[in-house]
Amino acid sequence: RITVNLSPATLPKRGSGFDLALAIAVLAAAGVVEASALRNTVLLGELGLDGSVRPLRGVLPSVLAAQRAGMHRVIVPAENLAEACLVPKLDVLGATSLAELVGYLRGEHGAVLTGAVPEEVPALPGPDLRDIVGQAQGRRAVEVAAAGGHHLYLQGPPGAGKTMLAERLSGILPPLSDDEALEVTAIHSVAGVLPAGSSFVRRPPYESPHHTSSTASIVGGGSGIARPGAISRAHRGVLFLDEAPEFAAGVLDALRQPLESGQVTLHRSGGRVGYPAAFQLVLAANPCPCASPTGDQACVCTSFTRRRYLARLSGPLLDRVDLHVTLLPVTRQALLGAESAESSVEVAQRVRVARAAAAERLAVDGLRRNADIPGPALRRQWRVARSTMAGVEAALDRGLLSARGVDRVLRVAWTLADLAGVPSPGRAELDEAMGMRLRGIAA
Repeated sequence: RITVNLSPATLPKRGSGFDLALAIAVLAAAGVVEASALRNTVLLGELGLDGSVRPLRGVLPSVLAAQRAGMHRVIVPAENLAEACLVPKLDVLGATSLAELVGYLRGEHGAVLTGAVPEEVPALPGPDLRDIVGQAQGRRAVEVAAAGGHHLYLQGPPGAGKTMLAERLSGILPPLSDDEALEVTAIHSVAGVLPAGSSFVRRPPYESPHHTSSTASIVGGGSGIARPGAISRAHRGVLFLDEAPEFAAGVLDALRQPLESGQVTLHRSGGRVGYPAAFQLVLAANPCPCASPTGDQACVCTSFTRRRYLARLSGPLLDRVDLHVTLLPVTRQALLGAESAESSVEVAQRVRVARAAAAERLAVDGLRRNADIPGPALRRQWRVARSTMAGVEAALDRGLLSARGVDRVLRVAWTLADLAGVPSPGRAELDEAMGMRLRGIAA
């Protein structure tokens, strides 16, 4: 009989990832493997009944933790080798079987695969804004959302282009930096959605869950250790909720706290776990339940039915969304016309310039995006000239804007100023920001 102690006892220990380390520890205690061969080494892997080393979820964050702990070598399942090699300054090896690993530790030649950093494969081109017919207002809203990191609410009939616009938002966002890519890749590793042999996730992720999704699938959950949900898989990317009023009220309400904090904390009986969740939210809704594509003449919904349908998107949730845009049906002239729209590459270049301007201006506050400017800062160091605020003050007096709504208008105005290349928002930028905030609220 062999007794194994895992310490400290206060640290939760779940899953099969300890199998390989336990087996090698027993063999070292029996003298089959020299203990000195395991110095500064971390072993991760599940063992099959045939002695094979099977892959795990969450290898990348485990290897990152090993690096922070000062370990020099990590041995992982061969199928997890590519993601483990993304962590620099570590000797990473991949094992296919327990026998192979024992042979390597005993000094036998060629027993374990040597890790090599995988080559980054260029991502395939995503959907292009050039594919969208008409909808200049919607295209402008997507560009502003990308430039400032703003949340977006699109309302319009079926076929107006809501889904196409949302799908193209992540394609005009700047590529992830090395640190951001490592963070996003680690989340996808824990979630079990990182393809085998993958390198860094460089493109901002895009998640579009079905409207029947549960709260746990959106914010995270599951038995044992809670896994990342859609909001964490969309970290530093886009979360698109199509047919947003069809989502359960509990799902929509669960988004409010992550929208403010950029992270989500999941509590379970065995403890709690936190995941990043700094995503850009895009909501899309039809103007009524019947979703008539031909407008009011064919719609069978009453005014009360329309209001009740759209009221499923609560005020507190919509108050956290910067841009509200109502899309009209695409006209026959636009469908039959040959006019070519701007490509995603052209729009993405303007987005990069605007983001660079915002990052330079906000560096003193440790910020990078206009959407992240706190309310007090908008009223102090980034205060807009009072002479340009007449429209905002009138909307506030009429109850069309809340205090939070005013802050969001100002953030959007700063983004519009960055896109225009001007040092601060003027009347034109504030008026456009007001239009993007109020349009669609009363629809």
